[in-house]
Amino acid sequence: MDKSTIGKLGIWSWLDSYDYPQCIAFAQQAEQLGYGAIWIPEAVGRDPFVVLGLLAEHTERIALATGIANIYARDAMAMAAVRNSLDELSGGRLILGLGVSHAEMVSGLRQHDYGKPLTTMRNYLQAMEQAFYAGPQPEKKGLLVLAALREKMLGLAGEKADGAHPYFITPEHTARAREIMGTEAFLAPEQKILLIKDATEARAVARKAMETYLGLPNYRNNLLTLGFEQSDFEHGGSDRLVDAIVAWGDENTIYRRIEAHWDNGADHVAIQPLRKDGEFGYDAEALTLFAPGN
Repeated sequence: MDKSTIGKLGIWSWLDSYDYPQCIAFAQQAEQLGYGAIWIPEAVGRDPFVVLGLLAEHTERIALATGIANIYARDAMAMAAVRNSLDELSGGRLILGLGVSHAEMVSGLRQHDYGKPLTTMRNYLQAMEQAFYAGPQPEKKGLLVLAALREKMLGLAGEKADGAHPYFITPEHTARAREIMGTEAFLAPEQKILLIKDATEARAVARKAMETYLGLPNYRNNLLTLGFEQSDFEHGGSDRLVDAIVAWGDENTIYRRIEAHWDNGADHVAIQPLRKDGEFGYDAEALTLFAPGN
């Protein structure tokens, strides 16, 4: 897959709130509206590769991305196999996003030993490259990107992968990532958006969406390198932090935030259109409003 064919805008969404027919309808609408990719996470819900395999059968062009698949959920041989299988099924439309997750999710929920992130990822990528696979080789191969936040993991993303999919970041981070990875790597940051104009209401919904992430040290430590302070993490996040992470307001205000990522070197921005009621899923109005064809 050539990164230039993916398009500049994608949709990132939790789909566990929807049944499979609704997931198919969402993917088909996103493709019809001109989005370049659908990004879905892996946490404690459906297996993302099952969902993407289903969507591959019901779409034709849109890239199908994991944002982010947990490397502790599958050994390297299994991950290489699922990558080849989905690329074969989709015609090379898979963007395989991989991440080391978080100690709380790995040691706590999965009961695995959480290794040093950089070393673990480097060894995993090498094992994937060397993995034996007896199935049919796909005619086309999609991209492999890393959930990279800090300097060393971004460097690895530029060196051993096709690029990075940073999550829970700001346009300033996008500029840093581009500088570290160089001009050739694929850079696809996630950006939360929220179509609410009232500041009090918007920040309340945004804080609900940010709650889990603010409890994870990997994200907090990265934000500290971007100029935030420990006090910004208190009480659900300071207004300054909330406004930096979630682009809320009217269409023009939100679009300027998306443009800031592009201006700072992003090839593709995966917008996460938060629902106005604060529940998991996507805002259908935003899906249409920010469609690349509009």
